[in-house]
Formats: sequence, C-alpha cells, structure tokens
Amino acid sequence: MLLLEVISGERLPKPERGKMRVHKINNVNKALDFIASKGVKLVSIGAEEIVDGNAKMTLGMIWTIILRFAIQDISVEETSAKEGLLLWCQRKTAPYKNVNVQNFHISWKDGLAFNALIHRHRPELIEYDKLRKDDPVTNLNNAFEVAEKYLDIPKMLDAEDIVNTARPDEKAIMTYVSSFYHAFSGAQKAETAANRICKVLAVNQENEHLMEDYERLASDLLEWIRRTIPWLEDRVPQKTIQEMQQKLEDFRDYRRVHKPPKVQEKCQLEINFNTLQTKLRLSNRPAFMPSEGKMVSDINNGWQHLEQAEKGYEEWLLNEIRRLERLDHLAEKFRQKASIHEAWTDGKEAMLKHRDYETATLSDIKALIRKHEAFESDLAAHQDRVEQIAAIAQELNELDYYDSHNVNTRCQKICDQWDALGSLTHSRREALEKTEKQLETIDQLHLEYAKRAAPFNNWMESAMEDLQDMFIVHTIEEIEGLISAHDQFKSTLPDADREREAILAIHKEAQRIAESNHIKLSGSNPYTTVTPQIINSKWEKVQQLVPKRDHALLEEQSKQQSNEHLRRQFASQANIVGPWIQTKMEEIGRISIEMNGTLEDQLSHLKQYERSIVDYKPSLDLLEQQHQLIQEALIFDNKHTNYTMEHIRVGWEQLLTTIARTINEVENQILTRDAKGISQEQMQEFRASFNHFDKDHGGALGPEEFKACLISLGYDVENDRQGDAEFNRIMSVVDPNHSGLVTFQAFIDFMSRETTDTDTADQVIASFKVLAGDKNFITAEELRRELPPDQAEYCIARMAPYQGPDAVPGALDYKSFSTALYGESDL
Repeated sequence: MLLLEVISGERLPKPERGKMRVHKINNVNKALDFIASKGVKLVSIGAEEIVDGNAKMTLGMIWTIILRFAIQDISVEETSAKEGLLLWCQRKTAPYKNVNVQNFHISWKDGLAFNALIHRHRPELIEYDKLRKDDPVTNLNNAFEVAEKYLDIPKMLDAEDIVNTARPDEKAIMTYVSSFYHAFSGAQKAETAANRICKVLAVNQENEHLMEDYERLASDLLEWIRRTIPWLEDRVPQKTIQEMQQKLEDFRDYRRVHKPPKVQEKCQLEINFNTLQTKLRLSNRPAFMPSEGKMVSDINNGWQHLEQAEKGYEEWLLNEIRRLERLDHLAEKFRQKASIHEAWTDGKEAMLKHRDYETATLSDIKALIRKHEAFESDLAAHQDRVEQIAAIAQELNELDYYDSHNVNTRCQKICDQWDALGSLTHSRREALEKTEKQLETIDQLHLEYAKRAAPFNNWMESAMEDLQDMFIVHTIEEIEGLISAHDQFKSTLPDADREREAILAIHKEAQRIAESNHIKLSGSNPYTTVTPQIINSKWEKVQQLVPKRDHALLEEQSKQQSNEHLRRQFASQANIVGPWIQTKMEEIGRISIEMNGTLEDQLSHLKQYERSIVDYKPSLDLLEQQHQLIQEALIFDNKHTNYTMEHIRVGWEQLLTTIARTINEVENQILTRDAKGISQEQMQEFRASFNHFDKDHGGALGPEEFKACLISLGYDVENDRQGDAEFNRIMSVVDPNHSGLVTFQAFIDFMSRETTDTDTADQVIASFKVLAGDKNFITAEELRRELPPDQAEYCIARMAPYQGPDAVPGALDYKSFSTALYGESDL
C-alpha cells in the first residue's frame, strides 16, 4: 500500500478491520489507474493478485514501473532504452583499461565499470589507477559509497551478492546504472553540444583550406596562361630557315612538354572546384565565390584565348618556313641569272663606244655592220633574262626578303646598264649605217655563221642554266613532272647536235672559200665572238650536265617516295586513332546517360574505362613520333587522311577531360547520397526522371524540360501564379547563375535537400547556448574548456564582441558567428 501511495502521489485511506480486503483492492486499483494513465501497459495483473501477495506478479509490476519512469526515457542515437543505456556506458568507459561493457550482468562484476563511469564525469571522486581487477568487492563498495555520498544515488546493490552470483541480476544492474545516466545527463548535453560545434567547425576549416588551394592553383594557371599567350601571339618573322625551324622546335616542346601538365592542372582545378561546391551544399554552406578574375569561367576564357593563339601559331611557322625556303630559292636563282648576265655584259659598253669604224677599211666596215647586227640579235635574246631578273627581284620584295636592299641595288645596276647598252647600240648602228653605202663586200658565210651561232649559243647557255637550276618539290607528281620535262629536253639533243654540226660546217666552208681564193683572214669571225671552240666547249658542258641532272632528279624522286611512305604510315595510324577517340567519346556519353547498376559499380566501371583509355597512350605516342618524322621531312600535306596531329591531340585531351569529369560527377553523386542518406533506388529514380526529359542527352535540362520533370515528380508548378512563383523559387536554387540550364548534380542537390535534413544555424546557436549556460553570450574561457584547442581558438578569432545590455568583459557573440557559418550574415 505504501508503494502504491508513492507511485500515485495520493494518500489512501486505511481500511477498517472488517473491510480490509475490499479497501485494499480499491486502493490498489487507484494506483493501477494512475500507472495506466502514464502510458504503462500492465498485462495479466490485477489488484487481487497484489493484495493476495503474489510475489512474481508484484515484482514484474515493479520492474515495469522502473522501466517506464527510470529507463524508458534514455535514448542514444535513436536506439531503444536498453540499447541506448548500454551504448552510453560503452562510450563513457571506452578509454579505461580492464573495462569492457558488453551487457548488464557479468561486465559489472569486478566493479571497475562503476568506478570508470564516476571517474569519467567526476575524476576528483575516484583514484581509478589504484583500483585492482582482482579485488571486486572493494571496487564495488567504493563505487557504491561514492555514488551515495556525492551523487545522491542510493545504494541499491550489495557487493557480496554481485560477486558471489555467477550472473548478477540484469534488471537490478540496469536500474542502478540508469541512476548514473540521469545523474550525469547534464554533462552529456554539454558534450553533445560541443561535438556538434566541433563537427560544424571542422567542416568550415576544411572548406577554407580547399578554397585557399583553389585560389593558389587558379593564380598559378592564369599566370602561366598570361605569360604564354604573348609568346604564341608573337608573329615577328626570322630572317633564316634555321631560326624559324628553331621556333618550330620550341613550339613542339611546348606542345609535348609544357602544355600537357597544364591541361591536367586545369582539369584537376575544375574537379576540385566542383567537389568543393558539392561539399558546401551538403554542409548547408553558401556557395564558394573565387576572387575576381579567378572563376572557372575566367580560366576557361583564358584557356580559350590560349588555344586560339596556339591554333594559328603552328600554321604561321610552317608558312614562314615555306616562304623562307621560297625566298632562298629565288635569291639563289637571282644571283645565278645576274652573274650570267653580268658576265655577258662585261666589256659590251666599251665595245659599243669604240670608234674603230673611223679608220677601218670598207671590208672592215661591212664586217663591223654585220657584227653589230649579230650583237643586236644577241642583245634581243638577252632581253628575257633581264626581265626574269627584274621579276625575281620584284617577287623577293613582295615576299619581304631580308636582303632586299642588296638585291634591289644589283637589279637597278643591271637595268641601268641594260638601258645604257640599248642607247649605245642605237648610236653605233646610226654611225655604221652612215658608211654602209661604201660597204660592197659581205661575207655571207661569216654572217650566216654568226646569225646561227648566236641563238644556238644562247640556247646552250639557257640549257646549262636550266640544267643547273635549283628545284623544290613536295610531291611525287611534281618530281615526276620535272623528270618528264627533262626527258623531253633530252629528246631534243639529237636535233641540237645536228644544228651544231651545220653551224660548224658553215665555218669550215668559209675557211675553204678563203683558202681557195687566197683570202687572208684575221683568224676570227668578224661578226661574232662565238667561235667553234666555244660552241664545242659549251656543247661538251651540256653533255656533262645532263647525267648530273638525271642523278639529282632521281635522288629527289627517292626522297619523295620516302616522304610518300611517311604520309601513308602516318595516315594508317591516324585513321585508327582518330575513329577510336571518337568512338570512346560516344561511349562515354552513352555511359553517362545510361548509368546502369549502383553508383559504386558505375564509378568502378568508369575508372576501369579510364585505365583502358590511358593504356591506349602508346598508340598516340607512336603517332607523335611519326608526325615528328613528317615535320622533319618538311611534309606539309597528306591526302591519305583527313586527320591532322592537332585534331588527334585535341580529341585526346577532350577524351581525358570528359572521362575525368564523368568520374567526378559520379563521385559527387556518391558524396551526396552518403551525406543525405539517399537510397540507391531514389538515386536511380532521379536519374531516370532526369534522363527522360534530357531529350538531346546533353547532361542538362532547359527551364521547360526541368518544369516537366518536377511535375512528373509531384511538384505543383503548373502554369498559374502560384505555380510560377514556386518554379521561380526552385530555379533560383538549382540555377543561381541564371545560365538557363539545370545540371544533373544541381538536380540531385535539390532533391536531396527536399528529402533530407541538415544542420542549421539555429541548431548551432542552440548548441552554443548549452555551452554558455543559457547566456546570450559566451566567453573565451568557456570555449577553451568545452572545445578542442584549435577549434576553440578558431571561434575566438572570428567571434565579434557581444554588445547586449547583459554583456560582461570578454563576452563573445556566438549568434552572429553561427549565422555567418551558413551564409545568413557576414563573418
């Protein structure tokens, strides 16, 4: 009856002697009704059993009451009361040696667990290091006495009973241990609050480190781009092929050595940025905004500018090499023709100025006239060479030849001399014609010889010039054209030889007539300086140059055949690598859309796919080696393939970047799923909904596609005022930059926020308030006592002074600090 009065809180009337049983039953029923009103379910027990002294029933009821009022309210990490109490004990005693709490019976027999609980919360009450495991009675009595004296926990257990029992009573131990839990619950709340703050601060510190790393990497990459672009935009041509080829080699080193690591840095920077933004969203923090000029878009713009400068640089180098090669060829051709012309004109001015006709005989005058006519014929024949020299000089000027000044000077001298020769020739003809009436004797044979010998001599000089002329070709067809032209020239040699013999026959006939008529000749033809010896000498020279020309053409033909082999070799490999890269790009696009299996399976499959791509790198290296051989051979085109090395490089870089981004997307999805507790089925449902409306498989949804997707998931965003307002709110969350596109990662972040819960600023403020003892401010001393040193100092350095009316010296404002952590105010 006393127990029931305690439970119900009412004073029950004492029954009279005659009515003892009825009154007892009434009193017990009142207590049982009170117990039932508190939510305690009593099964198969009534007032009669208790009044009649049923010990088993009475003890069962008492245990049920203990469970309801002493143990049921205990909860640790959403576990049941018993499991929560056991988990609490395990955590509190974990640091203590010889203590291993696994149950509520034999784990407590040696008494160390009770002492460990007291020492953990009140270390000044227990000298734990002096306790011995082999003295359980002393250990138990020590814990029971300290608990009763200092913690107001009554001594419910007997040490000897516990030690002498093989398995102590579990319910008794649980009841006694629950008293410790309630006694130390206040300390538990402070610890929970401190843990929450530590967790939030740890996330914030890690995010700040990631932001600093991004800023540093972005600065380095942008600085490298800033230094490289002026170098690629430098289009100042060099004077020689060797200097331009050195620039080409420097560019190759840039493409092979310097740029690839920067491509990887750029890709890694984008991955780090995306990962950081994902972590910020998952921890309910504001999005990271890099410093001005260091956004991912700024880096992409700089990179695009770099590639635009790079795109035209190599083409410019090759064009400059071709131009310089053409210039060298033209300059050598100019020097050769100029030298031949200058050699021909040597002494011509003196000859034309000579007044030998004034003292000559009639026959001499006739001879001088004929000789002058032959000279005019020779002069006319040289007109083409002078025009060629002027045309070559003009072309060298148009191509900006570095030594144009000397070329122009020499060309001007030749032109001036040519004009002078024309004027002198005209003057001499007039002088000779004045005495032409006195000329009666004409040596027809000498004249005919001179007229035929001069063009033939000019033909031989042109032939020698052509046979020694430099040539430059780039294809098999071009060299075969030169060989064909040379063969055609050789076919004219028999006719030329007959012309030579006919000219020599004229000379022999003149000598025969002179001898038969006793005419004394001066030993040379008065009408020409081209003697039979000169004709024979030059003819012999032509005969020697022909086989040399044959050899040079055959060597060039062999070279072009080798170049053709290099073209076909490169084309064969490029026609394999190019389609392979395209196929892999399409397969990655298909994988990123289909996403079969779990995210871990997808990640494993993508990484395996990435390794297979990296393993293909030797094929690209082989193609680079073949491309280098082609460039060293100065091969500028290849009709056997549509792929260039630049196309292959760009495709390879895009392939590596695409697979890395796809892997990062799946990793971020895993991070989101684990952090938000999204199931695999939910993730697959989100992916299926997203893919269904992503009609072009571009990996992003437009506003109308995204609205249709939301409607399919049950969101009320129909085309009315309320629906439009809700849709605009959602778009501001998933597309804060107003790009007009919603990525799958933004879609997942939104759905995870809609379906899960995260830490909030109010929760952090409540945790700080616990540590501050319900004050509106907190002190540095309290922070250092409750938090780890580094995180305590982190808070102290960033908290603003508290300005409220209840402020004390050193008071810190934890409320503004907490809202700043979540972007609701400035830190």
